[in-house]
Amino acid sequence: MLITLVWLMHNLLPNRVTNFEKPQPYFNELLIIALVVTAVFAIISTILHRVTAFQYNSPRIGVFFLAFGLYDLVTLKLGAINTLFFPNPDKIFGAMVNNAVLLAKCLGYSVWLLVIGWVLGGICGVITGILIGWSTDWNYWLDPIVKFLGPIPPTVLIPIALSAFPTSFAASAFLLALSMWFPVTILTNSGIASVRVDYLEVADTMGASTLQKVFKVAIPAAAPSIFVGIFNGVCASFITLMVAEMLGVRYGLGWYINWQREIMGYANVYAGLIVLAIAFSLIITILFRVRDHFLKWQEGLIKW
Repeated sequence: MLITLVWLMHNLLPNRVTNFEKPQPYFNELLIIALVVTAVFAIISTILHRVTAFQYNSPRIGVFFLAFGLYDLVTLKLGAINTLFFPNPDKIFGAMVNNAVLLAKCLGYSVWLLVIGWVLGGICGVITGILIGWSTDWNYWLDPIVKFLGPIPPTVLIPIALSAFPTSFAASAFLLALSMWFPVTILTNSGIASVRVDYLEVADTMGASTLQKVFKVAIPAAAPSIFVGIFNGVCASFITLMVAEMLGVRYGLGWYINWQREIMGYANVYAGLIVLAIAFSLIITILFRVRDHFLKWQEGLIKW
């Protein structure tokens, strides 16, 4: 078992790097917890006579811990790389524990900022996309604006946004909304414009009004494209969030990582990166679950 191998390496091999700070055996504790959890799920799987989700993902988890074990080997055990810039896992996980409150506060700030940007940008993007895709008049006026403003990276507008808005929070929310707005607009427009004509003709024969055709026919048919636009917008907003927080916002994970980098606290930098990766991964997972819930009728027909 890979986790057992990593635990043996961590505990049996001598340290080449001397830690003058108080020992922080957090990596060792994490390995022990992983071993216990693995054993528990193995017992459960044996009793139930079926493969659990944890067992299915256990090779990935093992490789994940092996990567940390190799990193521990070249930093703490061998001292093969500069430990100032590449601290050992004990220091990284110790930083996560010791700064848990501040990290949680920064994470909450970043998520709140993201949610505001997603809601504003998503709503505006869907409305703009529907107008462009449904109405030739709106398409005439809005399409050039979208094509002109949309390709501009929101991060380029950071100096203007910080000057135009009263607070850095409002400026960041605007930039996040902008990064969400463009892909949602484009994909919503594409989905609305691609609705099959026979769907609309059937709605006409049933006496549906224009609003009914939009909300009962066009939007449901365009839902897969809209979700793709939301997915692209969410991914783009992650980049915008990090740059905005590093340059102008006083809280958030991007601010925390940049602050710790400036004071040479690289263990805290890596701790922030781990929290960032976990948080963004969970957000993407939740987005897929929401997509699957609303597009149950399309199960097996499309994958993204």
